[in-house]
Amino acid sequence: MKVALGQFAVAPEWKLNLDQCLSLIDRAIAGGAELLILPESIIAADMNDPGITVRTAQPLDGPFVNGLVKALAGTNLSLICCIATPAQPVLTHNCQIVINATGVVACYRKLHLYDAFNMKESRDYVPGTELPPIVQIGDVRVGLMTCYDVRFPEVARSLVVRGADVLSVPAAWVRGPGKEWHWEVMVTARALENTCYVAAVGECGPRNIGGSMLVDPMGVAVVRAGSEPDLLFANVDNERIRAARAVLPVLANRRFRDPELNA
Repeated sequence: MKVALGQFAVAPEWKLNLDQCLSLIDRAIAGGAELLILPESIIAADMNDPGITVRTAQPLDGPFVNGLVKALAGTNLSLICCIATPAQPVLTHNCQIVINATGVVACYRKLHLYDAFNMKESRDYVPGTELPPIVQIGDVRVGLMTCYDVRFPEVARSLVVRGADVLSVPAAWVRGPGKEWHWEVMVTARALENTCYVAAVGECGPRNIGGSMLVDPMGVAVVRAGSEPDLLFANVDNERIRAARAVLPVLANRRFRDPELNA
């Protein structure tokens, strides 16, 4: 399956961000992709406006998502991205959504909120309470994780033992001392320890690092972006997964089992 990773800087105005997404959708379709993954929190962002997330949140049937669905009509492209949706009474959910020509087919509310490195995501968001889903896209099963989730290996493992071939990780990874290295290490580790692909897409701009990459089941970055807007294409190969698991059978060799995961 051909995957596109679309990295851009999110603007404060949702209509500008929708236009950016529509352009990336057109380019992904022209490039023959079956799946396009975009960053986290793409409705609106402004590092100088702490209230923007809650103020600009939209429901799944709002104009932002409806605009994305309309752009996918008549295509075989699936889209994964993260938006803020309203939550009662005044906060929001950080929702990773999977969209195709039929509409929204899956929604994952981020489990782990980024209350770290002097930031507090819980001021804006309510955490999810359910394990992320797995979605079939073409001949590939895609499991959903969001940004800070990548620091929690049990999330990735739960998805892979339930059958995920690829982990989708939209992110808005904040700059800071060593943070680019943390991103690379975590994304690579989640791929290598689970012998799966990890498609990690970062928002770029003044606050966040970008650094989108597709890492294969042996921990090799097949494609990698820098800190500027970019659209990357790469293939997810099921045979590569099978070959990696034959020579590095960490899933078969593990000694721990979680009955809740039926593993």
